[in-house]
Amino acid sequence: MGLWELFVIALGLSMDAFAVSICKGLSVRRCTPRHMLICGLYFGVFQALMPLIGYFLGSQFESLVTAIAPYIAFALLAFIGANMIRESRSGDEDAANDDFSVRSMIPLAIATSIDALAVGVSFAFLQVDIVPAVVFIGVTTFVCCVIGVKVGSLFGNKYQARAELFGGVVLILMGVKILLEYLLG
Repeated sequence: MGLWELFVIALGLSMDAFAVSICKGLSVRRCTPRHMLICGLYFGVFQALMPLIGYFLGSQFESLVTAIAPYIAFALLAFIGANMIRESRSGDEDAANDDFSVRSMIPLAIATSIDALAVGVSFAFLQVDIVPAVVFIGVTTFVCCVIGVKVGSLFGNKYQARAELFGGVVLILMGVKILLEYLLG
């Protein structure tokens, strides 16, 4: 998997956290660097940790499913992407919450990174070099979330659904690309 493909996956995975960061930015009266760093660190660390966990879980089953790995990667990415698209269309926006405490941020970080766990499993099947991949995903998510908090504080929540829609489409397209490369390669 090339750097461009990894960047596109990292960007797609970060869209949920980006959307939540926008909501967090909406909730504060005055956006500070502290708010941006808190969101960036929580979401970036969890987006890096989850694919690492998924990779090690997937590695346990690698020899059993090597022949069907592209189908599994496609199914996981398509499923995650479809869920993100569905959520973007639901119109059920999360209420703005200005709480940046550990108690508030950990559940949000876990919830927005569950899809990254599944991507980590597919990385194991595709034999991706996991350390640079998770660092890249974590840094990309960190940057997106720092920007997201600032964007939220400036522009409002009208972009949340678009961010989730974009992330879902990107993940589905990456799944299709992986499957087509296998079938045509």
